[in-house]
Amino acid sequence: MTLDAVLFLVLAVWIGLSAMLVPAAKSLLHAAVGLLFALIGVGFLHFLMGAEFLGAAQLMVYVGGTMVLVVFGGMMTTKGATSESLKPVGLVVGVSAALTLFLVLVQMSLRSAERTVPQPMPNTADLGLAFLGVGSPSYLLPFEIVSVHLLVVLIGAAYLARAKRRSA
Repeated sequence: MTLDAVLFLVLAVWIGLSAMLVPAAKSLLHAAVGLLFALIGVGFLHFLMGAEFLGAAQLMVYVGGTMVLVVFGGMMTTKGATSESLKPVGLVVGVSAALTLFLVLVQMSLRSAERTVPQPMPNTADLGLAFLGVGSPSYLLPFEIVSVHLLVVLIGAAYLARAKRRSA
């Protein structure tokens, strides 16, 4: 087994355990920490695959931006709030949905691994033009989607903090 395969397995276990902590956590802050570790693991997975820009963007945007807003929003709006116990029906539906999604992703991964042909990396000038929207692969739309995502998270955190302050 190569070092890449060992690192991938370690990251897969780390991401899986962190992701399972999110719905199983009793407090919002613990769920946010589980999500934080899962997103960090996904960022490291991008680095392992050789997509350094995507890994850095994952760490900066999702871990740095979204998680900070979620943690601060949770700390401002809740005072020791704990989640309600999950009903058995909800547990069965959640586990079956997660298992179905997992099996679909494994099947898709196995099928795409057979067809994948490595593509040459474009040079820096082509990436710059593609980021500006010029050329075949345009990265301007994904950049704008991430910007809107952060704006929505910020507005949501501010709304939750304001609504909690009014009722207190």
